[in-house]
Amino acid sequence: MARWYIIHAYSGFENKVKESILSEAERMGLSQLVEQVEVPTETVTEVKRGKKVQVERKFMPGYVLAKLAMNDDIYHLVKNTPKVTGFLGSSGKPQAISETEAARYFGARKEAEAAPKHKVSVDYEIGDSVKVLDGPFASFNGTVEELDFEKNRVKVSVSIFGRATPVELDFEQVELSK
Repeated sequence: MARWYIIHAYSGFENKVKESILSEAERMGLSQLVEQVEVPTETVTEVKRGKKVQVERKFMPGYVLAKLAMNDDIYHLVKNTPKVTGFLGSSGKPQAISETEAARYFGARKEAEAAPKHKVSVDYEIGDSVKVLDGPFASFNGTVEELDFEKNRVKVSVSIFGRATPVELDFEQVELSK
């Protein structure tokens, strides 16, 4: 019976590990024992240069989920896959997770895809110098004072007539100064 296992891989090589496991199982004639291999991802909205961009981001970097009918051959296939450091579990022994727990990882992805509001990441942080792109303060430079990810707003302190004035703007209305 196939069960879910969490495989620890080098961060950034999760998709390569997934492909390697599937192709090696096919080559060795063990593909019937490898039911599914997934890299848990979520869709997030990032603001880059004032534009919103949808990107796929791993929400468990360094981990791959695999539904395997575990035996010695499958264990060695996974363990000997390049960029794999081992299974998640006590003392290196593969420890299966429940179907419910695995569904939680995939459920988080479905919730993120279904949610009307996406997580947003910006390429600036508090204290950075930014340039206002549009609105009444377009072309003004200022300093980021606050980031409000709930409302997708940023508070920027701009200098108007020599006085620092806080201005609240949308994330896409500012960009990092060069």
